[in-house]
Amino acid sequence: MNTHKHARLTFARRFEMVKQMTVEGLDAVRAAAAHGVTAPTARKWLGRYLAGGEAALADASSRPTRSPRAIDAGKALLIVELRKRRMLQARIARSVGVSESTVSRVLARAGMSKLSDLEPVEAVVRYESRGQRTAAQAHRLGAPARSHAVQGEYTRECLAIDVAGAIRSKRVIEVLSRLVSLHGAPLFMRSDNGPEFVSQAILEWISGSGIATVLNDPGKPWQNGTDESCNGKFRDECLSIEWFRSRREAAVLIEAWRNHYNEVRPHSSLQYLTPAQFKQELRQDLQPAVF
Repeated sequence: MNTHKHARLTFARRFEMVKQMTVEGLDAVRAAAAHGVTAPTARKWLGRYLAGGEAALADASSRPTRSPRAIDAGKALLIVELRKRRMLQARIARSVGVSESTVSRVLARAGMSKLSDLEPVEAVVRYESRGQRTAAQAHRLGAPARSHAVQGEYTRECLAIDVAGAIRSKRVIEVLSRLVSLHGAPLFMRSDNGPEFVSQAILEWISGSGIATVLNDPGKPWQNGTDESCNGKFRDECLSIEWFRSRREAAVLIEAWRNHYNEVRPHSSLQYLTPAQFKQELRQDLQPAVF
């Protein structure tokens, strides 16, 4: 193979660069900087590799530039992006308009054949689901931070997701007090037996607010299926696909997901209305505030 003497990337360096992006998890910007090229160039070679494999990294020859059976580089990149959102191969094939075997081939080259392959080798800062909190649900972070989610059981609305270094009863009370001032006091509050939810301070606040309590039995998350469903969506659609470099960044991205969950994403349990639409319909009838 003849390589132009002024070319920044030889075949070997192109192959090394795409492997850094597919195996080591480098993004296009960092991989490009490591090889002295621009990010669009790195994405171009990644797209060619995903579409045509190792042979596509070679210098162009006199053969036709298009093949009826070859997948477009842009579609190959789209397949990878959809996989990062944890889509199954069949759904990706329908969305992109290609066969499942083509999707499988592209994902194999990208090192994403299994959903478990999406887990980063070395996460900078990443939330992991740990423990279940309904009116108060906590997710622990590898770094010293947690998130505390509050959901309405009837409306399916995710009322708040608080991100902090630690979630103690005082902070839980602050979040719930703000929600009561906005939405009114609920008839009851459901939670598990986490220490922040059974402390003397929060029990006194709940009693003083006239709210009944419902505690899940230890080790029985199915007693709160509504919140478990929200937990799964939060984990799969946000926590599992986002990297948070700081708590401030986590708070911004998580709040954006919460707004999408409430105002854009339809819910089958609400006859495919969004929680915001369902709640708007409820406002036509007078009834006690329900979280």
